[in-house]
Amino acid sequence: MPDYHDDLRLAHVLADAADAATMDRFKALDLKVETKPDMTPVSEADKAAEELIRGHLHRARPRDAILGEEFGIEGTGPRRWVVDPIDGTKNYVRGVPVWATLISLMEAGEDGFQPVVGVVSAPALNRRWWAAKGAGAFSGRSLTSATRLQVSKVERIADSSFAYASLSGWEEQGRLDGFLDLTRACWRTRGYGDFWPYMMVAEGSVDICAEPELSLWDMAANAIIVQEAGGRFTSLDGVSGPGGGNAAASNGLLHHELLGYLNQRY
Repeated sequence: MPDYHDDLRLAHVLADAADAATMDRFKALDLKVETKPDMTPVSEADKAAEELIRGHLHRARPRDAILGEEFGIEGTGPRRWVVDPIDGTKNYVRGVPVWATLISLMEAGEDGFQPVVGVVSAPALNRRWWAAKGAGAFSGRSLTSATRLQVSKVERIADSSFAYASLSGWEEQGRLDGFLDLTRACWRTRGYGDFWPYMMVAEGSVDICAEPELSLWDMAANAIIVQEAGGRFTSLDGVSGPGGGNAAASNGLLHHELLGYLNQRY
């Protein structure tokens, strides 16, 4: 199996640089925020963080492609870095500390591009999570000061904790009834949103989570971390990986039942 240690170290360097840039502008009174064509916000910090990461990658991995939320795809080839400079921009611009920079390296294979390295860095929470294919998932302050992650062993939906982002997307897709049935069947539900539910699945503090509509940069880093922690990350159709436009993540034991609820149509 390939060794991705150098790529993981680079991803941490990229996250360090992004953290410094985003924290410098977090809660700034003069933060500039625009509305993109899809009606979602983008701040000057989003753009600056992605430009910073791209600059580092141009120097360190000039042959690799880069896909970022703010500036699109650049380059071709079997290796592609996928970047969400601030996942949770709405939180960021309102001063809510639940946001993170998501960095992933994806490689082309028989099943298309799949993540092999992922880093999720949430500096306002003072938390970071990471994983590399075949090397496990971890959380901590650095590569040398970390705790290995392991998903929960909860076996019943009735005993599970379910995390989600919002209700609107489920209703738009005609999946709201199944979603609500799932919330009624679970032991506990919480709307943490964005990257955080996936990290909690990897840590074992949440058992299942799902979102009805996502982009690749929202999912790539999360997927490898959940998978390396022993969980499953698929589309709502059950296809493994972050390429399906939506996501369901679990400890693995609950995955089939999770998908069953979310694919109910009325």
